[in-house]
Amino acid sequence: MAKELHKGDAVSWKSHGGTAKGKVIRKQTSSTTIKGHRVAASTDNPEYIVETGEGKRAAHKAAALKKV
Repeated sequence: MAKELHKGDAVSWKSHGGTAKGKVIRKQTSSTTIKGHRVAASTDNPEYIVETGEGKRAAHKAAALKKV
């Protein structure tokens, strides 16, 4: 069973520069675009929109996020 994350949860994830930290903004269950990249999220394949302390946003699968 995939882990369930909620809005406001503090999380970390692997990034180009090492490990990034931030919080969950929302669970995305439909296609969207972030920074010019298409996020192919769906109800069966959701992604989480996360935001760093600097305000940068990204989308990740639950398996790529770790609660901190």
